[in-house]
Amino acid sequence: MTTLSMAQALNAALRDALREDERVLVFGEDVGPLGGVFRITDGLTKEFGEERCFDTPLAEAGIVGLAVGLAMGGFRPVIEMQFDAFAYPAFEQIASHVAKLRNRTRGRLSLPMVIRIPYAGGIGGVEHHCDSSEAYYAHTPGLKVVTPATADDAYWLLRDAIADPDPVIFMEPKRLYWSKGETSAGDRRAAGFGRAAVLREGGDATLVAYGPTVPVALEAAEAAAREGRDLEVVDLRTIVPFDDATVVASVRKTGRCVVIQEAQGFAGVGAEIAARVQERCFHSLAAPVLRVTGFDIPYPPPILEHSHLPDADRVLDAVDRLQFDDEPDLLHLAGEAS
Repeated sequence: MTTLSMAQALNAALRDALREDERVLVFGEDVGPLGGVFRITDGLTKEFGEERCFDTPLAEAGIVGLAVGLAMGGFRPVIEMQFDAFAYPAFEQIASHVAKLRNRTRGRLSLPMVIRIPYAGGIGGVEHHCDSSEAYYAHTPGLKVVTPATADDAYWLLRDAIADPDPVIFMEPKRLYWSKGETSAGDRRAAGFGRAAVLREGGDATLVAYGPTVPVALEAAEAAAREGRDLEVVDLRTIVPFDDATVVASVRKTGRCVVIQEAQGFAGVGAEIAARVQERCFHSLAAPVLRVTGFDIPYPPPILEHSHLPDADRVLDAVDRLQFDDEPDLLHLAGEAS
């Protein structure tokens, strides 16, 4: 086991993939000699040459279109969108062609390509640099959507994404780039796609999180433990495919669930998770499924982002709203009073 930052783990995954498979290509805006805005591709051009890791013009639709053609021709392109909202000009390519080509050709063609998207906030950035855009891709059939929260998952999920025969949207939480953790590169321990991870076991309620909200959930669980609450934390790891089994098993055990996402609340991934839990765990629930999300506004200026982003206090407020056996049933008491 080696201690790496998430950024270093992603760099190692790209380097190992380039070294092991000559079909792998890495390209995008400033990913060449500069090594990318966040230095995820640092040193790759020097090691593998400009034919394997190279810069492109500032034209996101063209970057994705080039990747589609290369993937159809047998390559495995890994492209970087630089920032979350920079990918929007390429969304027509993604939704109309990347996601649909296998179905359109009745399986005769597949697109083994990865679209890396640094996403979400917490870095003091402005709009177009801090969007949480995962719902757009999760709602588009034909795409796999992955978002790691640890360095080890960053390495192995990116390796899996590059090896996958179908297109993968690989969403990297920017504020976790500098978080460090043990990484088992070369000695796999991480699970593959469609497998959530229970990071902390508990019996009072389940916190479901992914990407940038996983550390928030863990912080809230630690704070709750000091107050006598035992919270379980589930890291989804992949949004599509979704691991119903792990989430359902956890909620059936605890009887309560809070879903945490950084994106706006309305029609978000958290709403889908809440619906799936409600449908599958209805008779096990002791309280409604609650969500803690960003507000339904464009991403705010840096000075205000701390108020917009879900934090441990907001998660604990949601936990307090769940009806526990050792608390009075306020709705029942209100009914008696009336």
